[in-house]
Formats: sequence, structure tokens, C-alpha cells
Amino acid sequence: MSIAIDNFTKNLHDNLEAVEDRVKSLRESIQSAPKKTQIEIESQLDEAKAKLDTKKKEFDEYRAKLKAQFEEKESEVKSHVEEWKTSRKAKKLEERADKAENHAATVTFLAIATLEEAEKATLEAITARLDAEAAAVTTKK
Repeated sequence: MSIAIDNFTKNLHDNLEAVEDRVKSLRESIQSAPKKTQIEIESQLDEAKAKLDTKKKEFDEYRAKLKAQFEEKESEVKSHVEEWKTSRKAKKLEERADKAENHAATVTFLAIATLEEAEKATLEAITARLDAEAAAVTTKK
């Protein structure tokens, strides 16, 4: 394999490991939630919100980048690629490969961002349920 492919697959592997670690962390957080107090959950929710707030601009930039990449990819007609291959237009094919790798990295980053948003949403749901249960107990008394 070429060095470029080796570097790309290593970076992708590292990013996918980060996604996997994030999923494991989210799973552990969800599984441990019933054992935590409402204050602990709310504290964890505040941390998740703060983390998302600091990354919001970055997430929005990646989403915009993804949209631009998608539109560019849509406009790249398959026949052009075949022509580039036939004509051995290495520069065009190199640019296409760079764009494809960049797109993969962007989508992977957004997967991580989406997991962080999922954690926040999950903690909000747990907090809402605890509030509802607390209110139900109070009304029964």
C-alpha cells in the first residue's frame, strides 16, 4: 500500500477508536444513571451541556463542511472520474482522493459530535423522568 493510504487508514482507525470509546462511555453513563442521585445526574448534564457549548461552533463548521462536500461530490460526475482514469490525470485523481479522505474524516468527527449530543439528550431525558417521578411522589402524599 502507498504511504497516503497507510496514513489515511491509520487516521481513520484512530478516529473510529475514538467513536468506539465515546459509545462505551455513553453506555456506561446510561447504565450507571439509575444508581446516581438527581444532583449527580444534573451535574453530569451541566458538564455535557458545557462541553457541547464549547464545541458548538466547531460542530456547526463541520456540518457546513459536510454539506459543501456533499454538494461538490454530487456535482462530480462519474463519467469525469472514468475519463480521468483513462487519461491518467493523476492531479485530478489525487485531488479527488484528498477530498474523499477529508470527507471521511469530517463524517467521523460528526459521529463523535452526535454521540456527545446523544449523551446530553439522554441525561436530559433521565432528569425529566426523575422530575416527573418526584412530582408524582409529592402529589401522592
